[in-house]
Amino acid sequence: MTFKKLLLFLFFGISCSTVLTATCSFTEKKYQKEYYANGTLKAEGWELDTNKTDYWYFYYSNGTIASKGNFNGNKKEGYWYFYTESGTVLKEGHYSNGIAENWWIFHDIATQTEKRFQYKRNMKNGFALIYKHGNLKRAEKYKNNQKIGEWISIFDFKKDNPHVSF
Repeated sequence: MTFKKLLLFLFFGISCSTVLTATCSFTEKKYQKEYYANGTLKAEGWELDTNKTDYWYFYYSNGTIASKGNFNGNKKEGYWYFYTESGTVLKEGHYSNGIAENWWIFHDIATQTEKRFQYKRNMKNGFALIYKHGNLKRAEKYKNNQKIGEWISIFDFKKDNPHVSF
């Protein structure tokens, strides 16, 4: 290594450690596990610095899965699943920057009902479709979590909402 290259290397190394620490520091992504007091796994996933990132799994104290999904900068991102303690899907839907957005599906196994809601900014905004035993039973419309319309006939729905298609 020439003297000139050595000086550049030392200068860059010193300036990197004193002036540009944030841009020059290298952080390591680590797989983390959290446990309940009884030793049962509570959560597991990736961390970058102290922020949850990438895919995470969360568990009930009995060991069954409670939820799973992606993080970006410690905020929920993308499609998430939430489960009952017995392991059946309770709800599922989209997050964007930690906020519920787009379509969410809520499952009620006891009544065999499925409700699909459109969300914007953590609130029901848009349409809801309610299914019973797999058949569409009614449609609803919401604005800021308040129901503003309901239809039990596809004909009436199309008449009131001619530009909407599912």
